Amino acid sequence: MNGAAEKLGLRERKKRATRDALAGAAVRLAAEHGAENVTVEAISEAAGVSPRTFFNYFDSHDDAFVMIDNESAARLREAVLAAPAELSALEAVRDVLAEELADIEEQQELWRLRAQVLHRSPRLLARSMGAHMWDERGLAAAIAERRGAAPPVQPAASPSIRSKDCSVSQLDQIMAMDRQLDLYSKMLAAMASTAARVALQHWCAHTERDRFQDVFRKVFDQLAAGLRNPAV
Repeated sequence: MNGAAEKLGLRERKKRATRDALAGAAVRLAAEHGAENVTVEAISEAAGVSPRTFFNYFDSHDDAFVMIDNESAARLREAVLAAPAELSALEAVRDVLAEELADIEEQQELWRLRAQVLHRSPRLLARSMGAHMWDERGLAAAIAERRGAAPPVQPAASPSIRSKDCSVSQLDQIMAMDRQLDLYSKMLAAMASTAARVALQHWCAHTERDRFQDVFRKVFDQLAAGLRNPAV
């Protein structure tokens, strides 16, 4: 069990296990049959829960395929704010993301299949990118608050805002939050998100020779060094 899971109570661990079972079932079924041919009922049956339970964890059919975790953004935000004061904003974000991804090597096959599912479906790929964009705003808000560069800002990321039926008022909320955030906090959140994605993609292509945490740390070391051109 990783460090993040150890901090959770029994109820939260059970919730995460159910969510992971649903996401795993969805991705495996989509990899075998195509996402468009997989129903909520099939996913729920494979995970051993009811379709009603499915919607306790995912806001839509598509969210399960792209493994959107509605609670991840909140966990990251809280952890960034709670990180030791002596850490820089970059170090705090690095350590928090490393903790969040600590068990990724145990799910190597699942992440490989997820990449296949996303590459086969531009619609799902776009949804995944959109969800990460909203979560990135929440991370930027936490960074700004930690640095004292902005008052506490309620992150805009939410299931309703992620949906394609986003209302004008919700878009106004997003734009209002962006106006409160400083450039550095938004840039750090974007670069950290990209660094984690690049580390994941590189590791998926080289799992036979590299450990994910080694790749992850190397990417963030290069980011901290200002992305100077390394020796080949």
